[in-house]
Amino acid sequence: MEKPARTGRSAPGAADRRTLLRTALAAATTVGTGGALAACGPGGDQQQDASPFTGERRRGEHVLAVKVDNVAPARPQTGLEHADIVYIEQVEAGLSRILAVFASHLPTTVGPVRSARESDIELLRQFGEPALAFSGVQSALMPTLEATSLHLLPPGELTDGYTRDPARRAPHNLYLKARRAERAAPDASAPRDIGFRFGAAPGGGHRTERETVRYPAARLTFTWSPDRRGWPVAMDGAPARSRSAGRLAPATVVIQYVTVRRSRFHDSSGSVTPYTETVGSGDALVLRDGKAYDAHWSRTSANGGTTFSDREGRRLPFARGQVWVVLVKKD
Repeated sequence: MEKPARTGRSAPGAADRRTLLRTALAAATTVGTGGALAACGPGGDQQQDASPFTGERRRGEHVLAVKVDNVAPARPQTGLEHADIVYIEQVEAGLSRILAVFASHLPTTVGPVRSARESDIELLRQFGEPALAFSGVQSALMPTLEATSLHLLPPGELTDGYTRDPARRAPHNLYLKARRAERAAPDASAPRDIGFRFGAAPGGGHRTERETVRYPAARLTFTWSPDRRGWPVAMDGAPARSRSAGRLAPATVVIQYVTVRRSRFHDSSGSVTPYTETVGSGDALVLRDGKAYDAHWSRTSANGGTTFSDREGRRLPFARGQVWVVLVKKD
């Protein structure tokens, strides 16, 4: 059963040692990914001061990741239209959950907020030391989370950073005050290169109007809209909307085929928690500007970013704007 998260307070000596370790890890990771300079990728028209997450001019100061519920009672969600990157991952019983990454724009609220998973640790390491907001976690996983360099922001730690919507029933009614969360994690990493490149549409690819991704008990459909210059999303056959901004429509969608295996955890009903591996390599499909591009993804270490290349090995540029990365089990 998931239990409310705790973060614990280290003794002064332990806190100092952890700070030094975080600093060393951050320095090593920046060198490994090429740092902020890598945001100006080769051969493209990407600006050096642009966001490494969206390719747009506004970068933001800190990275805030939020675990967001994605079952039917949680929809429509709040604040997702402001996310730089939206990751979709499989959870228990074949359902899906969202990890939304914010930096350039912080909404007033985000949610509904739900619990973290072990896979999030590996996925988030490429961002350095981001803040992570989540509602709870299995008690056996909490020590592992606490040992990371993530800035953990569960309700027990950020008591004035969450609010409940009385119009919705628990557990689908907990919302994060995103700006309060950012203030609570002033040492969270700034946006940096995680492997994405942005620029004009490359040659090749094939025209497509619609692509569907299926999980065992969920599905997402992306339909190209020339008027929106994006891919309006449907979840389980219904339009995916924000409570404040209407239909969600990312500029780029990455369907990333990964290994999804059993983890050592399970939920209260006995369903095993999947572990989504995001270090390695494999196939991907990149959707932008009404076309689909076959791609290869590679991430050689957890501290490094994920590169996407075409079949000739050239970096594949994304369209500027919000990016959705759908992590789906490879055949």
